[in-house]
Amino acid sequence: MYLIKTPQFIQNLFPNFTWKMPTEAKQLFLTFDDGPIPEVTPWVLEQLEHFNAKATFFCVGDNVRKHPSTLEQVRAAGHTVGNHTMNHLNGWNTDNMSYFRNIRHCAGQLKSALFRPPYGKVTPRQSQFLVRHYNVVMWDVLSGDFDQTLSPEQVLKNVIQNAGPGSIVVFHDSLKAFERLKYALPQVLEYFSQLGYVFSAIDEEEMEQGKQLSQRA
Repeated sequence: MYLIKTPQFIQNLFPNFTWKMPTEAKQLFLTFDDGPIPEVTPWVLEQLEHFNAKATFFCVGDNVRKHPSTLEQVRAAGHTVGNHTMNHLNGWNTDNMSYFRNIRHCAGQLKSALFRPPYGKVTPRQSQFLVRHYNVVMWDVLSGDFDQTLSPEQVLKNVIQNAGPGSIVVFHDSLKAFERLKYALPQVLEYFSQLGYVFSAIDEEEMEQGKQLSQRA
């Protein structure tokens, strides 16, 4: 089971995680998990370029290792990247030391302080470690493109009906999600562009500055 719209009470349980960007402007933050892979990621980059959109890619380290040129395409296009562990680990099912080592291994490849836990699953102890060392980016809208029981039309509806100013929206640049992503992503970009939205990447430096300010407060 998963939730398309992250309820406020869940967001409140982890106040040091970023669930939504603090803006009332017509600005969306599209994110793509599980790549980079040459079969899907370049297609995503083409769709984004068509709408002058920037996004954030939370990369699995093993895919980075296997497809370094695809990662370079992402960076060359002006998008930001974040850590999604080396092997897409579920924190609930992984002992802490193995989990932390896996994250650090991926961080060494990406040189990024942005992190998103696969499945959004971390233990309280893991959470304490993560917020000390990384800027943890969650989401307030999950497209559901990974769910093979959903129709492509429902994935589109999930985003259109739930996203608004400052929303962090999750898609997946993966083979598993591609059938639904192929339908939904261009239409999401078209729909929100017509409403006057811009699509922005999550800025790692801005996140770090905000974190430092909140620690001093």
